[in-house]
Amino acid sequence: MSRRLLMLCMSLLSLGGLVNCSKSPKEGAQQTPAPTAKTEAAVKATALTITQEQQASWIRNFNPLLVPGTARWPTRAGIYEPLMIYNTVKGELVPWLAVKHEWSADNKKLTLTLRPGVKWSDGQPFTAKDVAFTFELLKKHKALDFPAVWAFLESVQAKDDATVEFTLSRPFVPGMLYVVHQPIVPEHKWKDVADPVMYKNETPVATGPFTEVKVFQNQVFELGRNPHYWQQGKPAVESLRFPAYPGNDQANLALLTGELDWAGSFVPDIERVFVNKDKDNNHYWFPLVGNTTTLYVNTTKKPFDDVRVRKAISMAIDREQIVKVAMYGYTRPSDATGLSDTHDKWRNPEAVAAGDWTRLDIAKANALLDEAGFKKGEDGVRVGPDKKPLRFDVNCVTGWSDWVRAAQIITQNLKQIGIDASLKTYDFSPYFERVQKGEYDMSMGWTSDEPTPYYVYRDLMSSETLRPTGELAARNWNRFSNKEADALLKAFEGTNDPEEQKKIAHQLQMIFVQNAPVIPLFPGPSWGEYSTRRFTNFPNKDNPYSKLTPNSPPENLFVLVEVKPK
Repeated sequence: MSRRLLMLCMSLLSLGGLVNCSKSPKEGAQQTPAPTAKTEAAVKATALTITQEQQASWIRNFNPLLVPGTARWPTRAGIYEPLMIYNTVKGELVPWLAVKHEWSADNKKLTLTLRPGVKWSDGQPFTAKDVAFTFELLKKHKALDFPAVWAFLESVQAKDDATVEFTLSRPFVPGMLYVVHQPIVPEHKWKDVADPVMYKNETPVATGPFTEVKVFQNQVFELGRNPHYWQQGKPAVESLRFPAYPGNDQANLALLTGELDWAGSFVPDIERVFVNKDKDNNHYWFPLVGNTTTLYVNTTKKPFDDVRVRKAISMAIDREQIVKVAMYGYTRPSDATGLSDTHDKWRNPEAVAAGDWTRLDIAKANALLDEAGFKKGEDGVRVGPDKKPLRFDVNCVTGWSDWVRAAQIITQNLKQIGIDASLKTYDFSPYFERVQKGEYDMSMGWTSDEPTPYYVYRDLMSSETLRPTGELAARNWNRFSNKEADALLKAFEGTNDPEEQKKIAHQLQMIFVQNAPVIPLFPGPSWGEYSTRRFTNFPNKDNPYSKLTPNSPPENLFVLVEVKPK
């Protein structure tokens, strides 16, 4: 999830002038008690306290094969680990459980050499058989293969204990990232699991830095260090602590009072409300290397199957107002390619120029809807040929104050072109299920932040990532495909030539601009806040060894193994 971004907003009356977007706790849920002096002292001495998920109470699930956001963080990258990790800030692939990769001449065979001496947390050796077994699980249980690796894999074989060979059904160079980012599970623990899709894996055996469940209660859980971790002397932190915050009021109080050491949150006016409270210790870093925040439209539903309607909706949106009011100026309006700053070197100026539909133009938006056959009724709401009024919900996550405010602005904007849109908020889990199943009209969402535009456009335009409405889809939530894009994606998959890849990426951008399969709003900041009261060596603009945010697995592993007690 990647994902998935967990935003915080400030609602403490003493700070004044901030958006109140508190979320009511679930009925019957216990409230997180304020830490006593005794418990706070214990936290200071041993545990790095983090908020990355917001839940009224915790469900004990450490299954790393499930869609991100289902299992507790950091299951996929902290308890379990991938083979390699792409470092967005440095633009390089970092060896992890695998130390070497090699492609065959025809780009149809990928060979990985594994790191020697790695053990599972129960002391058993980690081998190539575990890697092959993990990928066979994805093949056997399609619900676990949300990156769709078996759309391009033909077989996975352990050639010996240290060598894994991936044979591809077609040349697929970008597929390497999906392969090396896959968390690996131990065969000796999972071979007898009857249903890996439903398995909660409450007592994990893994290779990551934090594998021991020291405490698991409905309001807090704590993970201890792996006694057999392969990185000598790491992690320096003894344990990770995760209080459950049912809403933003509780999470923000913890951030401002110093209980939290690390967060990945949207905080309005952060210099005033957070940094100025403790300039020596309170810090943040919001580089624009996150994914693009996007308005998804369900292209399986009318009228969103009409590109003119999608472009008209986009032209009615005042992105400048969203950036100023909802985002506190932390970002800027998106162009029509939908790419964030992560992909700046790939951007096609011609596609940017052709994408006039991300610029505010109410007159042109109205003209497009007129052309598409949607006429304004007496009440000002447009009606289609089927006589149905254009009345829709815009889905958002309760308490994500930046997104909620952005969605409010969008619903107001759309009224100017005769679309009666209403904001509909949900807790994260039901929101995410609706998006994945395609059971929505319009929805706030995000795109891929992976290394090249290929991944962005495969997610949004490929028939391979397309799933029927009602079936969970980890990608392509807009349910859109394009045959020309499919051909270009396959061409990109077959080449290692950077110049050829760039040429193809430019063509993909033009197809995206022509079809507007989703509506990009703004490049998302990579949210990250930290306190140095108890721990140090977090990444920042002066020490940019990785993203600071915990919201971009598996890159959060870099932080987990580098942070140190003060």
